[in-house]
Amino acid sequence: MAVCPACGTEVASDLAECPTCHLSTSLFEAVHEAAGRSADADPAYVRTIAELMRSIDLESPAEPVVPPLLRPSAGTRGLGTLELPKSEPALRAEPLRPLTEVPALPPTVHGEPLRRRADDYLRIARRRGLDLTSVAARVSAAEQSDDERSLEAAVRETFVHVASALAVEFETEMVRRNEIAQLVPTPSADVELNAIRVALTAGDLGGAERRLAHVRDELGRLEDIWATGRILIASCELLAETIGELGGDPTPALGPMREGRRLLAEGRRDTAERLLARSALALWAVAEPRFFEELKRLRDRLLELRGTGVDLAPALADLRAVSVELRRRNFVGTIVAYRGLRTFVGPAEPGEAVAPSAAEAGPERPAPPT
Repeated sequence: MAVCPACGTEVASDLAECPTCHLSTSLFEAVHEAAGRSADADPAYVRTIAELMRSIDLESPAEPVVPPLLRPSAGTRGLGTLELPKSEPALRAEPLRPLTEVPALPPTVHGEPLRRRADDYLRIARRRGLDLTSVAARVSAAEQSDDERSLEAAVRETFVHVASALAVEFETEMVRRNEIAQLVPTPSADVELNAIRVALTAGDLGGAERRLAHVRDELGRLEDIWATGRILIASCELLAETIGELGGDPTPALGPMREGRRLLAEGRRDTAERLLARSALALWAVAEPRFFEELKRLRDRLLELRGTGVDLAPALADLRAVSVELRRRNFVGTIVAYRGLRTFVGPAEPGEAVAPSAAEAGPERPAPPT
């Protein structure tokens, strides 16, 4: 029985995918290689990028002959139009609705309670960084002259400013919650946000402010805890998107990412992070053959551009970055550097060969240089 390189499950030889994380068995060997299972030899992708780097020699005359090894094969095709499968969030968390209710002034008070209310609102305004200098001056003048009507008008104006600021903060935290809730449950934050909605509607500005502080702390704690998982998911999505852009199908490698998202949502962070990291390796295994065909296209185009006198320094820096990141097995960094190179060179022309044949049965390993 084979062992799944993503989750460690033993997989019978007659199965097409891992029963636990659904990684295609056709990718097992490629994922092992991407993970660096062989310690005494460079992976094929490292040898291939070394050959690509050697083929660009700025000291040689223009219009160099491209080594046969690096010429696109006759059975290749252009950039595909496959629509990238959308990875569904691990949670189907309902987004909290925006605040539509208009905050209402609390019941009218007089005398000392009105003065305390004025002081409370102004303290909240200062903590929120609101500049209510003129209103504060009117409050002070009304208190000194014992003009309760003017004081009440100034308190109403202060209420409007403070309530608006708190409503904006509520919307900001609600957006954070809706994003985080696609990864992990947010029950405490949800309770507080609903309580803030009630407090603002009832005109309880002090209560809304206190609960906003709790929400910020809770969401910040969740962001810190799940930051690694979120980064890993974003990395996997970038790799999957790149496969689609190169005309490939990331589906055989998407299972571990979806399972990792599910485990992350259940709070099994360590297991989820390991699985998501392996998912990136699986996606790279799918991307690798198409990626190198695309790099060969970009290399050939760079050699053409050199003959026109174009400054290739920025593009060569990106190509070197691709090589460095590959040797580090940082595949996301590799893709980021590649995208900079692609921006410099431009997309493939219609019919230009950049990807393996659509009839390929699995990820073709790049041939080592001869």
